[in-house]
Amino acid sequence: MPAPVLSGPQYLQEGLKLVLSPGLRLFVLLPLAINLLLFVGLIYLAGHQFSLWVDTLMPSLPDWLGFLSYILWPLFVVLVVLMVFFTFTMLANIIAAPFNGFLAEKVEVVIRGTDDFPAFSWGELIAMIPRTLAREARKLGYFLPRALGLFVLSFIPVVNLVAAPLWLLFGVWMMAIQYIDYPADNHKLGWNEMLAWLREKRWQSLGFGGSVYLALLIPVVNILMMPAAVAGATLFWVREQGAENALARPVTNPSS
Repeated sequence: MPAPVLSGPQYLQEGLKLVLSPGLRLFVLLPLAINLLLFVGLIYLAGHQFSLWVDTLMPSLPDWLGFLSYILWPLFVVLVVLMVFFTFTMLANIIAAPFNGFLAEKVEVVIRGTDDFPAFSWGELIAMIPRTLAREARKLGYFLPRALGLFVLSFIPVVNLVAAPLWLLFGVWMMAIQYIDYPADNHKLGWNEMLAWLREKRWQSLGFGGSVYLALLIPVVNILMMPAAVAGATLFWVREQGAENALARPVTNPSS
């Protein structure tokens, strides 16, 4: 059995295989198209503004410390990459949330082999929009104050040297929250209950979030990784919940 932290990459890998299967391709195309448009916009904007953002965040150094700029510049490049990645990933997930929630439903049907969800209809998809957008707003409420604290930290001289690793750690945790919330929400698990469930599986969650984070940083690959992350998170949910239910389920006597 792999270590808990290593189960996360395995879920993402299996999720990628699932979204490429014929039965799920149709439900992947629309969120895939949305992600493609957003990432094209991201590349265009970053190409025009990236240097300006790095220069804005870089601290002003006296001439006699000018040599440090060659050391600090790569660190602030990483910081800007992480901040831009965060912003656009959250935006992409807000727009694609109803489709991702529906994709999580269909992935669960494939995994379990039984369909306990309503049959597909555009009416059902539209009906999901208020609930999924409300859940995305809850994620933003969790994300924004913490991101704001890290953003302020990024402007404090010396202290801002730890901003990049903190952004990275926070990003890994947010990726776990972002994607595992889709199957959790489909089963009406409350926000605080979902966070508590993730904390109980902290290493599995960080392993999954870290693998998603790294995959989404790879250009072109990241476009397909968003639906794969939804599928991988659904696998995470079904298997981990299944293990819990198996432990809690009373043993029955086959002969009775």
